[in-house]
Formats: sequence, C-alpha cells, structure tokens
Amino acid sequence: MYLGIEIGGTKLQLGVGHGDGSDFVAFERRDVQIARGGAGIREQIRDVGRELVARYNVQRIGYGFGGPVLGAQGIVQTSHQVSGWDNFPMVEWTQKELGVPTTLGNDCDVACLAEACFGAGRKAHSVFYVTVGTGIGGGLVFDRKIHGTTRPAAAEIGHLRPGLEATGHHDTVEFRSAGPGIATATQTTLEKLLAEGHSSRDLADLLDRCGGHLEALSTKSIGEAALAGNQLARNEYVAATRVLGWAIAQVITIVAPEVVVVGGGVSLVGEQIFFAPLRQAVSQYAFPPLAKSYQVVPAALGESVVVQGALALARLSN
Repeated sequence: MYLGIEIGGTKLQLGVGHGDGSDFVAFERRDVQIARGGAGIREQIRDVGRELVARYNVQRIGYGFGGPVLGAQGIVQTSHQVSGWDNFPMVEWTQKELGVPTTLGNDCDVACLAEACFGAGRKAHSVFYVTVGTGIGGGLVFDRKIHGTTRPAAAEIGHLRPGLEATGHHDTVEFRSAGPGIATATQTTLEKLLAEGHSSRDLADLLDRCGGHLEALSTKSIGEAALAGNQLARNEYVAATRVLGWAIAQVITIVAPEVVVVGGGVSLVGEQIFFAPLRQAVSQYAFPPLAKSYQVVPAALGESVVVQGALALARLSN
C-alpha cells in the first residue's frame, strides 16, 4: 500500500491506495493555514501521516508539491504561496518523521504522470499536461516516466514569454492566459469601452455580474457570461486561449507529444468557449508536419489527480 500527498497553497490532501488508478482506500483533506507556513503543513502531515502509515501498512510515500522541487535530491526549492519551504529537505524529513521511503515530485509533474498512466493519456507514450487555473503549470511524461526530475524546473509552459515584445519577466503565458489574466484583461476592455462612451447588452451584462465594480469581476463570472452567449466575454477567452495555444504549439513543435492534456478550473467552461479556440490556435502555430500527430484533450481525473499521481510516483519508484 502507498500514501500519496498533495501539498498546495490552500489544501493538503493525503490518499492511501495501490497506485494503479483504483479507488482510494482512505482519503484525508486538510485546509492549509497560510499564517502557520510550511511548519504548520508539516505538522499536519506528521499527525495524519503517522496514523495512515500505521493503519494501512504503507510501504512508500509519494509527494506532489505545489512549487519547484529538486525531485532527484528530495528537496523543495520554494513555495510561491506559503512561506517556510525554501530549500527544505522534504524526503529526509518525511523518512525521519514517518519512517517510510519517500519520493518527491512537483504537483503538475505527478498530475501528468497520473493522466499518462490512468487518464486521458493512458494510451500514449508521450504526454504533455497543462493546468490552467490561478496559474499555469506543465508536466511532461515519456513512457510513464517524468521528464526533468534532475533539473531545477521542466515543462513550465506558463513561464514562456509570448513573443519578442515580451521582454519583462512578468509578461508570460501565465500572466495573459491564467484566470487572473483573463479577469484583468476583461476589466481593461470594459474600462476602455466605458471611457469611450460605448453601451451594449453584453457590456451591461458584465457590469451587472460585478455590481458595477470592475475590480470585482471574476474569471468565473466571465466564464458564465461567455457560456450564456456574451460576445465580449467570449472574445476574452479567445484572446487567452490564443496565447496558450501558441505556447502549446511551441512544445508540440519541439517535443512532439502524442497527447496534450489540459485541466484546471479555467478549462471547465468546456468545449465551445475554451477547447475549440484553443485547438484552433494550436493548429495555427504548430509545425505543419505534426498537424495530425497529436491530440489536445480535457483532463480526465478531476480534483484527485495530484494525489493519484503521487501514489503512482511512489509505486513506480519501488
């Protein structure tokens, strides 16, 4: 039996299972208390983990950590959401506290592993995974093995600079195509339309959804407007997916994955609003000889994908 642990910016999830994609034998979720930092999360892992290890005779632990890691060295580099993780020896600490051999991976990397083993990419030899939410992360798996575990970072598609004019380190694919980027771009568009004296049903609809306060306009409400037929909202999704599609096309051109799996909250608006314009942009920018060699598909494993991937990492590390 294995234990998979997901450490995120808002949640900690621990699942016990066989690491083969089957249902969890046990599953625990805890809220992350950001004020307590990494030390608070480690205390939660120690308390819940010891109980699970003893009860289910856990033989190995796998992590999916929400931030850059040095997987082969077992070290967390940092967290961009929670303090107290800089250069932390996660594997050494876990083996000391829980007494079980441990393997460390980045959350997007192990999510890619799960989708490659059990999900939307299970029939492919090469899978590239993208998650689009408050940020954009990526993972790359060849023949059920995560690529780049000995490197400081790999497959970080969200940090590509979209075009030669993107000279600032903040002007990234993530900045333009993640949830906050869509919200910011929509707010900017509406501010311009209002300043120019425009009025339309779509503009009024978006203003109504945020109570007239543009700073309160969320990606969720923009997505709901787009699904309801609001063309202004749809245009913002087209712009965001065009940038993301350009980035995915660069990966396809260089790496030639058979399957590109896309998940995350922003993608949940579905086929018409998100996936159709995304595929069109990928097709526009990818190397033409590769045109029929790949698929861009929705993720299949849902919210538990990182825990499933951490379990698979533990099993495959035996």
